[in-house]
Amino acid sequence: MSSDKTRWVDLASRSLGAGVIYANDELFADRENLIKPEDPVFQPHTFGNKGQVMDGWETRRRREPAGDGHGDCAIVRLGCAGVVRRVVVDTSYFTGNYPPEVSVEACGAEGYPAPAELAAASWTTLVPRSTVAGDARNEFEVAAVEQRFSHVRLTIFPDGGVARLRVYGEPVPDPRLLPETIDLAALENGAVVTGCSNMFYSSPANLLMPGLARVMGDGWETARRRDAGNDWVAVRLACPGSVEVVELDTSHFVGNAPGWAALASDGGDLVTRTALQPDTRHRFAVAGGPVAGDVRLDVYPDGGMARLRVFGVPTAGGRAALADRFLRLLPEAQLLAVLGAAGLAPVEAARRARARAGLADLPPAARERFRLCSE
Repeated sequence: MSSDKTRWVDLASRSLGAGVIYANDELFADRENLIKPEDPVFQPHTFGNKGQVMDGWETRRRREPAGDGHGDCAIVRLGCAGVVRRVVVDTSYFTGNYPPEVSVEACGAEGYPAPAELAAASWTTLVPRSTVAGDARNEFEVAAVEQRFSHVRLTIFPDGGVARLRVYGEPVPDPRLLPETIDLAALENGAVVTGCSNMFYSSPANLLMPGLARVMGDGWETARRRDAGNDWVAVRLACPGSVEVVELDTSHFVGNAPGWAALASDGGDLVTRTALQPDTRHRFAVAGGPVAGDVRLDVYPDGGMARLRVFGVPTAGGRAALADRFLRLLPEAQLLAVLGAAGLAPVEAARRARARAGLADLPPAARERFRLCSE
């Protein structure tokens, strides 16, 4: 079972550390609701001081003349910067108060800019001003923008409410921020699920999420098997690396943890089939530091797993590939800033930014900024 939609994760989810850093108005319902990981809910006839309580972001009614082109907006700092593939503007339970049109833009920025600083950023359109339906998941494919973005801006015309904003895509880590040993299976470092046998109860991408699982639903759980087979998940690691420690975490899975599990790489076994305990973080030292680029987790016969961790040291080629992809996917304004900070003269930085030159012939001092050996 494998598809693009299986691989993509919600980069705008609070579970990944996203935040709604600005909204020009949130009188009826809080902007933070936009990035809740759970689906929206509705309790009729539940009123607060400002009316019916809505599980979403809702602005007051605008009174400007019709057709003036103004709208309300909210800016989300993505939990993981990355390439956006699909946007969902979910208006669930907003029926007489949803915005008839929306647009979504994105930008890439260095550091952690404040909303006022982002006002001067160069924004790229992901979803042009488009009609949406009320009480619906409005999906928009984003196929033509192959860039790494750190922030998105949702604009609603002219006003109204949106329950959730989902920004599905591929995380692209900043190699300057990766230590020597990393979790090669971390979604925020660029790992992705490439296939799985069963995702009846929850997504296998949960295995790669940051932090400890809070509840059983934060992990991956399969249906109960009634045959002689077993369930599995395949993961493309963030980059090839020398594996040192593997963690198989069954936290919160008490009566439904797998009985056994094994982890294999493209180069051989990392953890041979071993018995697991319920609600336990199992850690295994991997002798010899074998290099792996892809892994397959097999659970026997079925059940649930909270997290998969594969700690290791990226190979020189793997780290270089991460840095090259990072540079090639940066929006031009951010790429200029990154190259300038790496010590390139403005003229040379501008030339490279125009050519999307990546790592090619990067000076030794600049390569060190990306934690690369200066061969």
